[in-house]
Amino acid sequence: MKRIWHHLFAGLGLLSLMLAACARASTATPAGGGPQTVEVTREVPVTVEVPVQATVVVQVPAVVVPTGGRLDTIKARGSLICGVNGGLPGFSFLESDGSFSGFDADFCRAVAAAVFGDPSAVEFRALSAQERFTALQTGEVDVLIRNTTWTYLRDVELGTTFGPTTFYDGQGMLVHADLGVTTLEDLEGGTICVQTGTTTELNLTDQMAARGISYDPVVFEDIDATYAAYEENRCDAVTSDRSQLVGRRSAMADASAHVLLDVVMSKEPLGPLTLQGDSQWSDVVAWTVYGVLAAEEKGINSGNVDSFASTTDPEIKRMLGLDDSGLGAKLGLENDWLVNVITAVGNYGEIYDRSLGPDTPLDIDRGPNQLWTQGGLLYSPPFR
Repeated sequence: MKRIWHHLFAGLGLLSLMLAACARASTATPAGGGPQTVEVTREVPVTVEVPVQATVVVQVPAVVVPTGGRLDTIKARGSLICGVNGGLPGFSFLESDGSFSGFDADFCRAVAAAVFGDPSAVEFRALSAQERFTALQTGEVDVLIRNTTWTYLRDVELGTTFGPTTFYDGQGMLVHADLGVTTLEDLEGGTICVQTGTTTELNLTDQMAARGISYDPVVFEDIDATYAAYEENRCDAVTSDRSQLVGRRSAMADASAHVLLDVVMSKEPLGPLTLQGDSQWSDVVAWTVYGVLAAEEKGINSGNVDSFASTTDPEIKRMLGLDDSGLGAKLGLENDWLVNVITAVGNYGEIYDRSLGPDTPLDIDRGPNQLWTQGGLLYSPPFR
């Protein structure tokens, strides 16, 4: 501050001297007559130093405040509300008798069995691609198990938590056999049916642009309308997850009239979602998935689970609640919760084979959906 006032006074002093000089100049008498006033204007630079206060920005990690209580809400209600597709054979399909069948539907039943010991204690809510995230965010459903792809933006922007991947998939293309199309390039200038509000729509745009292929997208909000338009030859092709294409083809009038191209356009890890901020409920869903994976790895299935009551395997004891570790209680469940799950729906292999395996119309090879011990990607963390 002393330095600032010093410069300020020095500047004012200089200004005073200049003004005095100007005053003397203005009263000088010119050669031709009496006194005359002359205005003299001069810019006088004055430098004043002002202290600058530095601002330090400290970045604080975002804190997610747990909402909690979802498990208690579900228990008090007496049933689980599970969001599904409802129109996808093999995954979740509304049958004529009002029941839901499929791989995803069985995982809903598995979660209900974990919570209530009863796989039938679940209400299925069929949701469109546009409705699904809003239904979860508003609490209309407790969990979303609806062939939904885990992506960066969905994970960080939607306020949701993805559970373990239950099915590794990839986007494909189904075409009318009589067109003779064998590659994506053969669809140059063609029409492609696609469902809006999905990663499928975005992947299609990226892939065709990268390959320099021009096409006309025919976009629908509803899954049934998408495939109806394709079957009516309003599109040359239809694109979605390969598993979905296989499932929908199996329900077409003549499955042999449609060819699944030998191309995989993306990575599509599919699995359950819960609302972010409730770690207890997210853990219940996640460890239900891990439980059926670990059961298959350990050779435990719906037909032999009771025979493991005398096992000497420490991990199996912890899994099935046969020791005093109390793993179930740590989730807010009964200690034999996984016994209830396996008894109700089986291990992962049983769930897969029942809806997608070789004895079904879909007959989808497990491929990456094998256990890690069989060269696949499925893996459960240790139960300890």
